[in-house]
Amino acid sequence: MIDLARQEVTTLSETIVVKLGTRVLTDESGRLDRAQIENLSEQVHNVMETGRKVILVSSGAVGAGMGRLGLAERPTDLADLQAVAAVGQSVLIEAYEATLRKHSRHAAQVLLTAADLDDRQRYLNARNTILALLRIGAVPVINENDTVAIEELMTSFGDNDRLAALVCNLIHAQLLVLLSDVEGLYDGKPDSPESTLVPTVEQLDDKVYAMVRDEKSGLSKGGMSSKLEAARIATVAGGNVLIASGRVPGILERIVASEPIGTLILAQGGNVTARKRWIGFSAGPRGRILLDDGARKAVTADGRSLLAIGILSTEGGFRKGDVVMICDSEGNEFARGLTNYDAAELEKIKGLRTDKIGQVLGHCPYDEIVHRDNMVVTKSQRNSD
Repeated sequence: MIDLARQEVTTLSETIVVKLGTRVLTDESGRLDRAQIENLSEQVHNVMETGRKVILVSSGAVGAGMGRLGLAERPTDLADLQAVAAVGQSVLIEAYEATLRKHSRHAAQVLLTAADLDDRQRYLNARNTILALLRIGAVPVINENDTVAIEELMTSFGDNDRLAALVCNLIHAQLLVLLSDVEGLYDGKPDSPESTLVPTVEQLDDKVYAMVRDEKSGLSKGGMSSKLEAARIATVAGGNVLIASGRVPGILERIVASEPIGTLILAQGGNVTARKRWIGFSAGPRGRILLDDGARKAVTADGRSLLAIGILSTEGGFRKGDVVMICDSEGNEFARGLTNYDAAELEKIKGLRTDKIGQVLGHCPYDEIVHRDNMVVTKSQRNSD
């Protein structure tokens, strides 16, 4: 039977972001598998021959560095890990360039940190560069800049699944393909004979998240939880996500041919503007605003702006114009937006009607604390009333 939803998604996907996990690109020893790089590069070429654009978000720098340096084990010290990644980056991009050049194509290395997508101007610069690379027919190969990204300083994406979702939003790609060593989302443990592959997810709800059975790996940071979080980021903004095994022969060609392979997660909302994608998923929040149930419903169900009367409390020393997390009374984030007031002002006017703001602050420059035009719902209220 033809999967019409899958056929529609793949047919309309003119730009595809493909995330290649560590276990897709390395052998059993953790070193870069050059034969696999060549195979995937040929597939990328064949997909591009259909008129589509392809962006790669590639892991493998540490594994490539381990191979170049003759290391048997992945370093645990942060500085050593970053040094190995620095060596591996050149190995990785050389491998892509060598294999793509056989098809008269070229790889273009793009290294990003979370700070690049947090700052609005750098975000736009990254977007313009990637789009320019696509226009000239190059294949952007994107990775986190592991040599400077440090989680303790909040400059890390966490894993390449999330980075791939942010890149998908950055350039408005219609399809994000997450390739790892699992065939997709299973309704139980993937290695259990009783588990079955979930072909399509129409709604990312508690039932879907409950299916996750992640196991730790020494080579990669991601897992199915990471992939579902990436899927949430991409699908809330209007993209579609497909999770599949990168070890399946001809996987990319089979995906664009609409074959029933992997797990397709359909877009959870309408197409979100580039500015709102930045607000909701790329810019780092500077604080939190907690709302009562009525205000939460007004934002999520009624599409309203956030008013002072619905605010219970604030957290963080944010300033006017900062991105803030908008949370329910228990602190669960469901939206983000640009605040019109700083934290100190909001503490004075929280819970007040709009016509009382001027009396307390001496002025009322804005009726809305966060205007709907500067807000994006980032998570569905899966347990809401």
